[in-house]
Amino acid sequence: MKKEDKIVAINNIAEVIGEYGCFYLVETAGLDAEKTTALRRACNKADVKLLVVKNTLLHKALEGMEGDYSELYSALHGPTSLMLSNVGNAPAKLIKEVLKGQKDAVLPALKAAYVEGTVYVGADQLDALCAIKSKNELIADVVALLQSPAKNVVSALASGGTKLHGILETLSKKED
Repeated sequence: MKKEDKIVAINNIAEVIGEYGCFYLVETAGLDAEKTTALRRACNKADVKLLVVKNTLLHKALEGMEGDYSELYSALHGPTSLMLSNVGNAPAKLIKEVLKGQKDAVLPALKAAYVEGTVYVGADQLDALCAIKSKNELIADVVALLQSPAKNVVSALASGGTKLHGILETLSKKED
């Protein structure tokens, strides 16, 4: 590969990574054609972009980007695929689903992940990554927490008004 081609490839990798909020480094080299195709289809359905990259080009792309990616460099060995997503836990859930669907499966194997500024290294981090809530899920939780007291007050006022109306009606009938 010519030096100019490498520079273009490095810039393309950096640009693609910059478009997404998180990325995973995954080993997929041992998958046969059928399993690779199934993984690519699952990625398309889950809105996860899957790219196979050269480690040296990825390393140089990460060095040229803003932020500290040095913890990921140790995972850049052997064949590496990039799984990119704007939802932090989507690739982790996809990997777990693919592994669950195959008996004695070990691939795709998580090498490392960069999610919302945090680095996760090792396949043992897969469960932790699955448990991460997306930005939209966190916003929904906060909104639900904020609405809960207001709903309770409105409910109490509404039920109290009905009781009060019933009491007044009963008293007015007794006077007649």
